[in-house]
This record gives sequence, C-alpha cells and structure tokens, in this order.
Amino acid sequence: MSSHQQEASLTGAPGVARRVWRSFCPNSYPLLARRNFSYEMTSIMFFSFLLAGIETGIVTVLAKKGFDGVVPDAQLDAIVALLGASKAIANLTSFVWVRLNHGRNKLVFTASLQATCAVIVVLIALVPTNSALGLYLFAGGVMLARMAWAGFITIRSTIWNANYQRTIRATVTGKLATIQVIFVGVLGIALGLAMDLDERAFRVLLPIGAALGLVGIGTWLRIRVRGHAQLMRAEQADGDNAAPSFNPLRMISILREDRAFAGYMTCMFILGMGNLMVPPLLAVVAVDRFDMGYLEAMLVTNTLPFLAMPASVPFWSRMLSRMHVIRFRVVHAQVFALANGLFFIAAILRIEPLLYLAAIIQGLAFGGGALAWTLGHLDFAPPNRASQYMSVHVTLTGVRGLIAPFLGVLLDGWLAHVAGTPRGLVFGVAMALSALGGVGFLILSRSMRDRMAMHHQDVETTPVSRAGI
Repeated sequence: MSSHQQEASLTGAPGVARRVWRSFCPNSYPLLARRNFSYEMTSIMFFSFLLAGIETGIVTVLAKKGFDGVVPDAQLDAIVALLGASKAIANLTSFVWVRLNHGRNKLVFTASLQATCAVIVVLIALVPTNSALGLYLFAGGVMLARMAWAGFITIRSTIWNANYQRTIRATVTGKLATIQVIFVGVLGIALGLAMDLDERAFRVLLPIGAALGLVGIGTWLRIRVRGHAQLMRAEQADGDNAAPSFNPLRMISILREDRAFAGYMTCMFILGMGNLMVPPLLAVVAVDRFDMGYLEAMLVTNTLPFLAMPASVPFWSRMLSRMHVIRFRVVHAQVFALANGLFFIAAILRIEPLLYLAAIIQGLAFGGGALAWTLGHLDFAPPNRASQYMSVHVTLTGVRGLIAPFLGVLLDGWLAHVAGTPRGLVFGVAMALSALGGVGFLILSRSMRDRMAMHHQDVETTPVSRAGI
C-alpha cells in the first residue's frame, strides 16, 4: 500500500475507528511498556465490575432512593453528601497507606487492598434497607471500600512512574481510565434498569461484581515493576526526615520545601471545593427536583459523565504530555465551570435536557481530571518521593471532601427550607469556585515561567509516542 493509500485509510470514520482501536493495542506502545499495559488493561476491565458497587454516582442514588422514608430527609441528604464525598474523604488515609507500603512490595500490597474492596462490596450487598442501621452500614461499607481503593491508587502512581516514561504516561493513564469509566458507565445503566425492576437487584449484582474483581486482582499480580528492588532499597534507605510518616502534618514539610507545589495545591483546593459540591447535590436534585427513577438518576450522576469521558481523554492526554500540569489546569478548570453553570441553570429553571447536557460536559472535564489528578504531582516530585507527593495531594483532596459536599447539600437544603428557593441554587457557588481556581492557575503559571520553560525543554527533547493518537 502506498503512503497516500495509507493516509487515506486513516481518514474518515473507519480510519478514526481504526486509530482509536490501535491506540488501545499494546503493540502501539514502546516495547518495555507493552506487557504491563496489557495486564493492566485486562485487570481494570474485570475490576470495574467491582468498582461499580462503590462508585459515587451510583451509591448516592442507591441511598437517596433505596432508603427514602427510613430516616428524616435532612439526615438522608447528609448521608448522601457523605457518600458523594466518599472518594475524596477516603484520600485522608493516603498517608497511612504510603507509610505502611514504604520499602515493601508494591504489587502484593496493592493486591491486598483490592481484595479488601471485594470483601466489603459483598458485605454491602447484605445490608437491610428498611432501617437506619442498614443505611449507616451501607454508608460505612462504601467508606471503608473507598479507603482501600484510595490506598491502591496512591501506590499505583509509584508503579506507573517506574513503568512508563513521561511522554506516554498520560496516554497510558488515559487509556486505562477510559476502559474503567466505559465499563462503570455501562454497568450504571444495567444496575439502574435492574433496580427499577426490583430494588433487591443489588444484592445479586454486587457479589457478582466482586467475584469478577478477583479475576482482575489475579491479572494485576502478573505486572512487573521496573527497578522494583532498587526502588524498595531506596525507600528503605530513607532517613527519618525523608521517610513518610503516620503523622499527616508531615505533609506540611513537603509544601514548605516545594513552594511551587504548594501553590498548585492551593489552586487545586479552590477548584476541588467547587467540583466536590456537585455529585451529592446532583443526586438530591435529580430525585427531589426532577422526580427521577433509578435509571434516569444514574444516567445523570454516573453513566453520561462516564461515557463522555473517553471522548475527551485523547485531547487531554496530548495536552498534558506537552505541557506542565499548571498550564493544563488553566484551561481544564474552565470546562468544569461551564458544566457547573449549566447544572445551575437546569436546576433553577427545571430544564431536564439541560441537566443531561451538563452531565456530558462534566464528563468531558472528568477526562482531563482523571489524568491530571493522577499524574500532576509527578511534574513536581523526585522519583523516590512520588508516593509522598501523591499522598499530600490526595490528603488535601480528602480535607476538602470533608467540607465541600456537606456544605453544598446542607446550604442548598437550608435555602430551600428557609428562603423557598428551588434545589440546585448552590450549583452557582460551585461554578464560581471552579472559575476562580482557573484564575489561580493562570496567576501561578505566570510566576513559574522559568520552571515551566525547563519542563517544556525536557518534553521537547524526548520523542513522543504515537500511542497517544
């Protein structure tokens, strides 16, 4: 085939489809990355069946509808806020996982955390739905499972740092995130349909998901960590000042040492405060304001955002591969602001189609967030301290997770009760915070021009893999 024929074969819809398919094939990556990527891809496919049982957009709807009338509305909304914040709050335990894993085998430790998630998901399927105790057990189980998963993703960033060079790291992360969100998004539809037919369906589907997750754990254990022994020796050789601590206040020393990273964390806090207000409030608005069933509510809170994510991941991964994360966030934050603004208009004016559109745009923003949240700290951290920088990042995410969701839901409920405003007014606050975070990143990028210029030179001198296409 001539070069012109090859070029023509990659244009149009069939050509684009072939390019997308090739980008998921291990052979499109550098030789040293192929084996690990293949195993990680298979692992996340199976483990996604388990993750669906603790995914924020799913469990908030399960709680809001499944326990309706069991406890007072304000109390139920507070539990929904807790579940909406579960992913962020669980990150407060990251410093514990980093300390426990320091100097130890990364694969065995992460696999044990995955197995813990599987056991808890089975237990969640057994909770009664006709009592307040059942609601508390449901929320507690989700929180414990999210804590174990937070430990997994914290340590996994170290494995990715060892296994994938920077020019393909965002692409690899994007592909794995794409697989996960597609599976969880489709599973949200299946669970919503099943729950609308029979509210006991989760008692069967969650254990099945946990069993499939065990297949993913077995595949994960076949991954090889490049330089694993050397990495463990380097961690074991760390002195008291360099080794991670059970004391979360030790993260302050990292922020003091690296002022640029501290500025990044400050802007992330503002952006994250706005974004973390949205998930639990969205579940409340979908049920109380729009009177949606399980399927419709899960479409807004889970499926549409998750299925929209893959469309934006190639764009975001190429952008992140070519620029510092701070410049990336300048653009990325404004997409979140747009989504939150549309949620605000949809809720206030009660325009249901606009709620779906906002969920899709939120998913496009999630595509970039999944990459930058997982990899952004690596633009600051020395290789042997990647887990510590990640633990700072996820711990601060947990701090705002303790504040933003409860503040959003309770403030919105108070306004509805006292002032008679429609549910969803606080989406406007979320929009303002997201936009303000983007402005903060812009200011920070101007103060870090020299450091980002050096980063740009490093990226430019390293060949970029075509796997990101």
